[in-house]
Amino acid sequence: MSKRCLAVAAVAAATLLAVPLPATASAAPTQALKLRGGLTLHLPATWKAHRVAADWTRVVTGKCAKPTSSYGTPGCDSFWVLGPKASKRGDEIFRPYTGARPFYPATDVQPCPHNGAWSQVLGKIRTKGLRQVGPGHKAAYNEWNATCVTRTRFERKSRYVQREWYLPATGILVVDQWSTPGLAAALKDADWR
Repeated sequence: MSKRCLAVAAVAAATLLAVPLPATASAAPTQALKLRGGLTLHLPATWKAHRVAADWTRVVTGKCAKPTSSYGTPGCDSFWVLGPKASKRGDEIFRPYTGARPFYPATDVQPCPHNGAWSQVLGKIRTKGLRQVGPGHKAAYNEWNATCVTRTRFERKSRYVQREWYLPATGILVVDQWSTPGLAAALKDADWR
């Protein structure tokens, strides 16, 4: 190859490298969910928040036949954002939620969140620690092992993890029984204003 051809090829390559390429993927659209204490979560636009009762907000992230139904209603891909009134009755036997036991606002056996024909059994703690929720704020974070069993013979049908983020200063409790992809990142990237 001649020197002239090499020089032309080098100039052409340099020109191509200097031209910015168009973005192939843009960031997914988000929506702001404003909560108490100045906390704002930036969630995917496809997620829909439903206020179910005072201090009870369900954020639906997938399919859900009854998005405004009460806690414990199965078959709704979602997580809950709860305020202090809800967490006052967040332990079995309706004691206040402290994080020492999983969030379970009932005294009876609750249906499995993934299949209403089964019952849920919340077990031992799997992970305990602190997690960042926006700049300068840490939440008490717990993961609880859970099992879904048949109602007659108590045969294990499935397992899941119940994740909980608790911010005691604001009384905000986030409960996720679906291992929602992107939720931990949304909490970490939250804003406080």
